[in-house]
Amino acid sequence: MPTERTSAGDPARTLQLLWRRSSPDPRRGPRRGLSIDAVVEAATAVADAEDLDAATMRRVAKELGVVPMTLYTYVPGKAELLDLMLDAAYARMPRTDTAGQPWRQRVTAVAEENRALFERHPWAATVSTARPLLGPGQMSKYEHELSALDGLGLSDVEMDDCLTYLLTFVQACARTAQHDGAMNDQQWWEASAPLLAEVLDENVYPTAVRVGAAAGAAHGSAYDPGHAYAFGLQRVLDAFAGLIDRHASGAG
Repeated sequence: MPTERTSAGDPARTLQLLWRRSSPDPRRGPRRGLSIDAVVEAATAVADAEDLDAATMRRVAKELGVVPMTLYTYVPGKAELLDLMLDAAYARMPRTDTAGQPWRQRVTAVAEENRALFERHPWAATVSTARPLLGPGQMSKYEHELSALDGLGLSDVEMDDCLTYLLTFVQACARTAQHDGAMNDQQWWEASAPLLAEVLDENVYPTAVRVGAAAGAAHGSAYDPGHAYAFGLQRVLDAFAGLIDRHASGAG
């Protein structure tokens, strides 16, 4: 489950920061040469290298060579900083030009762009965006991604529903693929195999043992993130196709 959520800070202050409608109060003595962008870049670097929990105001201040109080003249707190980090990551995302391509290719490109985002910034997959950022990076991303679903006969609400469903799927795959790194899947199975051989009686669990063995042999593990993503994405596209086809036939 996501451990952080966007838009958890003061709404007015956050929007001012996202759209750069405010600047540090010079009376509070911010360090010359420091900027909101520099703070965001430093925090993102820490989160990328370690995790989101490590990107505290104190740690970011240390990375920038300033005292924590200086940082607060630029960003009120961790909640606002998280919004700035994620919006900046959205702004830097490549936007694939899929104009003129079939809708399945367009939607697949959107999924791939978001998958790449979570690979570059694993911490982003742990953040709930149920309450949207509404910053320039978010809005540019939303505009771009909606274009993949435009002109298909879907209503505006259905377009948003489909995009939300797609992005939720990609984020869930990214979160599931993450692990603590203590041991890889092969090491886990090797450690568990002796006991499993004793307790998993194929006469008691015939279907589970048969299917589990087949899946393990096919994927080399009980769970293959790449296969799960590819399989799931095709099912998502198939679901969208059914909705689009109903509209095309006049049944929607």
